[in-house]
Amino acid sequence: MTVAVIKPTTVSPTASRAPGDARTALLFVAPAMLGYLVFLVWPTLRGVYLSFTSFDLLSPEKWAGLDNYRRLVNDPVFWDSLGVTLQYVVINIGVQTVVALLIAVLMHRLTRSTALRGIVLAPYLVSNVVAGIVWLWILDTQLGVGNEVVEWLGFDRIAFFGDASWAIPTIALVNVWRHVGYTALLIFAGLQSIPPTVYEAGRVDGAGEWRTFRSITLPLLRPVLSLVLIITVVGSFQVFDTVSVTTDGKPANATNVLQLYVYDLAFDRLQFGYASAISVALMLVLTAVTVVQYRLMRAGRSDLG
Repeated sequence: MTVAVIKPTTVSPTASRAPGDARTALLFVAPAMLGYLVFLVWPTLRGVYLSFTSFDLLSPEKWAGLDNYRRLVNDPVFWDSLGVTLQYVVINIGVQTVVALLIAVLMHRLTRSTALRGIVLAPYLVSNVVAGIVWLWILDTQLGVGNEVVEWLGFDRIAFFGDASWAIPTIALVNVWRHVGYTALLIFAGLQSIPPTVYEAGRVDGAGEWRTFRSITLPLLRPVLSLVLIITVVGSFQVFDTVSVTTDGKPANATNVLQLYVYDLAFDRLQFGYASAISVALMLVLTAVTVVQYRLMRAGRSDLG
């Protein structure tokens, strides 16, 4: 006797889709794609093209080949601006990451208050321009409340934005004040994803607070910390508005970050070709830094499960 074997029917994931689903999906995606193409892809391609030209906005661009990039290599102002930007990036990332991690761990261990999270996030709701102006008033050498406190503590008044050695650290800390709450909430979300059973197992093994933080919290937070560092590095290299409203590159180019130099070349001197070449160089540097960070920190892998 032969037995008929009935094979299970394999249902394609697309079999149950209505015929108009793809068109409906495209309809929803289209506005975002249009904005992406118009405001990101096209300006990027246009900027790359202009970097190989001599263009002053008043006359048609002329093909210049690699002249702008040769000028960039021999431009001392560019290298000085890159050094200033790196100084800002190191201070901003170092302080912001450590403080944000501390705030996130304290919130996770001590309280789950939604109101406290709102307070921590509040500075992020202030624009960079407003934050820069407010801190410019607070730290004013003659009338600022900050300098009143410095004098009350027994020190001489400090020209936070007017002294070459204080200007970049001050601007970096202003940006830390504005962004640290947002960064802390990203890390806090990462802490929420760590199963409590992992901590319970650590306590059973006799791990103290520091050992738990070093051996459990930090390794399991690696994907989130990688994301935070990549976002912070990219954002830090693009600092412009805070510098523009507080020091505008002064004193003596001590705060002349790359974005400010690009703006000066393009809109004050009308050297759009050379400004585009610096922008393209910055884009390549950021791409390389992001890829290296992603690979070194194994950002796409989690130690959980």
